[in-house]
Amino acid sequence: MTEYFASAPSLAILAAIVLTLIAHVIARLIALRVRGIPLVITAMILVILFLYLINWQYEAYYAVAKPIFDHLLGYVTVLLAIPLAAMNFKGLPLKRLSIIVIIASAVGALLPMSMAYLFSLSQETLLSFATRSVTTPIGLSVAEIIHAPLAMANLIIIVSGLLGAGVARWLFRGVTDDRAKGLALGLAAHAFGTVEAWQISETAGRYAAFGLAVNGIVTAIWIPIFLSIF
Repeated sequence: MTEYFASAPSLAILAAIVLTLIAHVIARLIALRVRGIPLVITAMILVILFLYLINWQYEAYYAVAKPIFDHLLGYVTVLLAIPLAAMNFKGLPLKRLSIIVIIASAVGALLPMSMAYLFSLSQETLLSFATRSVTTPIGLSVAEIIHAPLAMANLIIIVSGLLGAGVARWLFRGVTDDRAKGLALGLAAHAFGTVEAWQISETAGRYAAFGLAVNGIVTAIWIPIFLSIF
């Protein structure tokens, strides 16, 4: 299969898009019936399963899928403005929300950086952890500014998002407010958390989008300034 797609690049691109979309749709259907399993993780498992069944090497799939979905990722991040525009901000405790976002941004970057320093990791790895709490397009842009390895930053962002989305429902067992769930997911697990929040409710999804967007903006501003000073 890999050799066949190699001789037909356009067909390989179409196959990568269709395979990924099918995995996503099936994962959504599973999420409706089986609670507690993050949609993103289910979709990833399905993609791996499909690649195995059709004997398509992951490296070949990744080579054709990455440029497309990397390009679309930026547009998807911008489209988060739509649920934000639909939010009713009247009566919201904006001062408290601002404090929460600032604390989440600071802790989300400084805590993993401090741990990397304590474990005597390299300077490049330490800088990569500065991008941990923001979504991939913003995180990679910040990584370029602070001269952190893009591959390492991308890995840290993805793994942290997966972990956050994976443990969210377990952590939220005693939480009944969907606004709190959504905001926490958006702040701690960025895009993966936002996807998981939309599975909880529309309200949770909107607040997750709010947390993701505002946290990304705040972090992208203060991280380069902070690192240039210290």
